[in-house]
Amino acid sequence: MELELEHVTKEFNDFKAVSDVSYTMHNGVYGLLGVNGAGKTTTMRMLCTLLKPSAGRITYDGRDIFEMDGEYRKMLGYLPQDFGYYPDFSVQDYLMYIASIKGLPSALAGKRVKELLGKVGLSKAKNKKMKKLSGGMKRRAGIAQAMLNDPRILILDEPTAGLDPNERIRFRNLISELSEDRMVLLSTHIVSDVEYIAGEILLMKDGVFAHSGTVYELTSSIPDRVWNVKAAKTEVDTYMKQYKVANVKTVQEGVELRILSEQMPHPNALEEEVSLEDVFLYYFGEKAGEVDGVL
Repeated sequence: MELELEHVTKEFNDFKAVSDVSYTMHNGVYGLLGVNGAGKTTTMRMLCTLLKPSAGRITYDGRDIFEMDGEYRKMLGYLPQDFGYYPDFSVQDYLMYIASIKGLPSALAGKRVKELLGKVGLSKAKNKKMKKLSGGMKRRAGIAQAMLNDPRILILDEPTAGLDPNERIRFRNLISELSEDRMVLLSTHIVSDVEYIAGEILLMKDGVFAHSGTVYELTSSIPDRVWNVKAAKTEVDTYMKQYKVANVKTVQEGVELRILSEQMPHPNALEEEVSLEDVFLYYFGEKAGEVDGVL
């Protein structure tokens, strides 16, 4: 299986949301990482045929996905950032309703719904109304609806938005389980969502794929080194103005700063291993202290 973007551009009037993007994906988990407004959702909506590119084309095994029409969409599962549901439907009724829209025969739909309720941990909540579900449970129901047709391509837009840390971890584990023998594209601005499950990560900025690679390749790509610096609280502002500061931690002696810099920022600074969050700061931080999702 090969899903390819070929010089894809999407314009809205005079605004270029996506600009001349090219990339090829196969089976496995891909993380699309970038700040809000980077073009992630527009890219995913084009991959789901909800938006047509202004230029370029998207192909599945060499065939244009818009020309494939329904044949392509039968292979597609999509969880948008905000998905619609009937609040008074039970979880089971909601999934059966979506299955009917997707054209699944009733016998197959019943079997598939039961299987997915177990997989996403909602078997005991199957008769609960959708409006009564917690945020995490709703996202799990959303994953289940996206998986009803056993898609070869699963596209998830900000799937952990609003979830607490435990639900986020559970969600990542679920995505890992579902990724076998299919392509999963996960869009997020939260670094930890993709750090441990994505085989390939695409960094998107201002409508383009700025960089891509494995976690190791990305952490090896930046010239900056990462330093741990202990300082007085009164010195924080000075460091923030001079360096990219990934984290400030209060300790008994004052503060510990995590600083990105090619040169040692202080004689007593200790070098640390570069993380994906440091890479995010390096590529997306316009200046120290103004990084969405890092500080």
